[in-house]
Amino acid sequence: MVQNMFRTGFLVRATHTLLTWVITLILFLHNTDLRKCEERGELLLPVLFFLLVMMSVLLYFAVSLMDPGFVLTDTVKGSNEEMESMIPQSPTPRLRRCGYCLLQQPMRAKHCQTCKRCVRRFDHHCPWIENCVGERNHRWFIVYLLVQLLALLWALHIALSGISSSVSWELWFRANGFLLAALAVVGVFSAVVLLLLGIHLYLVSVNCTTWEFMSRHRISYLKNCGDEQNPFDRGVLCNLWDFFCVCRTVMWEQTYDRNTPNSV
Repeated sequence: MVQNMFRTGFLVRATHTLLTWVITLILFLHNTDLRKCEERGELLLPVLFFLLVMMSVLLYFAVSLMDPGFVLTDTVKGSNEEMESMIPQSPTPRLRRCGYCLLQQPMRAKHCQTCKRCVRRFDHHCPWIENCVGERNHRWFIVYLLVQLLALLWALHIALSGISSSVSWELWFRANGFLLAALAVVGVFSAVVLLLLGIHLYLVSVNCTTWEFMSRHRISYLKNCGDEQNPFDRGVLCNLWDFFCVCRTVMWEQTYDRNTPNSV
């Protein structure tokens, strides 16, 4: 039963939610800028901060529970080895059949050992959301990171505003202990989320996934390309537009054929 709870991500999601609201409660209860605004009857900033935290939690669950783009059926129905052998050879690497799912993988798809499914445009499996990041939820993952970073930086500022002075170190730690703990947690998460957001925005701008970036030399459709060549790169603006604004399944084989120099 315990293993099943871990497998479904219940404990990870519960820990994230509990930690978020405990830190939020600490910031509201201590003598921070939020508390001072409440005492003066100025509720705009406390309400905005609460809504931002709520939005980050909702986005977290949306990304965590969303289908990342699981491959449900063969890309080419009715395909078999005999039919594939009759097709003339093309410079495009042949679609491979997953050794676990036994389904034909579209280009840029990969089998996730944790989810035990193949995922379209696989980026990585994120243990914090206990879900894969792939074609269908990657853009929302980045939106979540952005909202989470804004909430963390604001929480960092609020926590610093509540640190008070005292006549001795012992009294100072007693008065600010919870705020210091919240400050440490928020500071670490701010640095991690900022790093993740920067990395993902860069990879999106060049139309590359984390898996492709880390394992380029082992991927059949990339290992024969030059070090600086990316067959999916259409330029920064086009890459960003396609990623954030185009909501459809992309046939990456066609993009690969158009942009690979030795394609027919």
